Amino acid sequence: MRSIRAAAVGAVTLSLALAATACGGGTSTGGSDDSPKTLTYWASNQGASVAVDKKVLQPELDKFEKQTGIKVKLEVVPWSDLLNRILTATTSGQGPDVLNIGNTWSASLQATGALLPWDQQNFAKIGGRDRFVEAALGSTGVQGKDPAAVPLYSMAYALYYNKKIFADAGISKPPATWDELIADGRKIKARGKSVLGAEGANLSENIHHVFVFAKQHGADFFAADGKPDFTSPKVVEAVKSYVDLMAKDKVIPPGDAEYAQNQSVSDFAKGKQAMLLWQSAAANLKSQGMSEDAYGIAPVPVRSGTPGQGSQVNSMVAGINIAVFKNTHNLDGARKFVKFMTSDAEQKILNTAYSTVPPVASAQQDPAFGAPDTAVLKNTLATSAAALPQVPSESQFETTVGTAVKELFADAAAGRAVTTDSVKAKLEKAQQQMPAA
Repeated sequence: MRSIRAAAVGAVTLSLALAATACGGGTSTGGSDDSPKTLTYWASNQGASVAVDKKVLQPELDKFEKQTGIKVKLEVVPWSDLLNRILTATTSGQGPDVLNIGNTWSASLQATGALLPWDQQNFAKIGGRDRFVEAALGSTGVQGKDPAAVPLYSMAYALYYNKKIFADAGISKPPATWDELIADGRKIKARGKSVLGAEGANLSENIHHVFVFAKQHGADFFAADGKPDFTSPKVVEAVKSYVDLMAKDKVIPPGDAEYAQNQSVSDFAKGKQAMLLWQSAAANLKSQGMSEDAYGIAPVPVRSGTPGQGSQVNSMVAGINIAVFKNTHNLDGARKFVKFMTSDAEQKILNTAYSTVPPVASAQQDPAFGAPDTAVLKNTLATSAAALPQVPSESQFETTVGTAVKELFADAAAGRAVTTDSVKAKLEKAQQQMPAA
């Protein structure tokens, strides 16, 4: 899901446990009983501000109303509030008809029973399941169950690098391996620049990166039966490798241990750091005044230098899904709205506005998504990205392990040793905080 959300999105585990027993969401404002021509829509904050999102979305909602006669009441909800708002809606029954969710939440919210399952019949209402890229469908809920949501915007991580800083340091191409990144870092530091931006206090960013590192080390945070397995030797090694970028390799500056939402992007946009690992950053960088000519984009490094499946995974499948509360009073209108938002025409408009990739296969072929930077993201999603664990406790995983990594970064910044034992101890504590299966 999008990284601009606040670090605490998963910090509502007790609420989620309560929500699992709820009957579902609903709407108090739109529905066939009181207003059959009205829908309420909670959109996630995708642009540089809520105002930007309203400017992007309202003309499209007006277009939908003109086509169908259904008015959509829009509320753009900041990422810092979105999960709490959704969970409150699942327990109270007072929520929107349609809403955006971070795709990593799909399995956790699916477990509440509040969201409409996208079975064959519902998919048929929006043009069929096969319109969507398979990788995007992999982050819509537990495997083997009908998806809890439909992909809306797809994103992938990439390595963004400052062309001038690289040229000044005599570096001719972006690093393809972590060893190359560390070697380039020595040259960059010799020129007085910081190397790689990170957000050590952003739990979501921590999870995204250690998940990728785990894949590259041949490890998983969950066993095949869905139980957490945070302390296996390969998981410990993977987490330590990521934190060692600050603790041992010195390519992430110590101050980044305290960085939260968007701070590393800001540093990169201002030319303070040479590299940034981020998901679909073009719109964000543009909003902060960085010219597209000032940076390059390349796949995230992998140990072998050649991204792919298995241990060569270099991104999680990032993105935003669109969901419907199961007890909406305007199901037909809600499905029509999802069909509209995932139509080829709207996918082009919306994903262009947000510098994201359409999860609809036919829309991806539009020339608007053929630029070199978009090509890197599309190729990553197609060939070397993996979905975060689609388990009901995923949001707790983000909180507990994200916090463990945050604490390890704090140790590294303070000069305290980050060892295999200390990493294992933090992960063991995280695993103990997970709910019972």
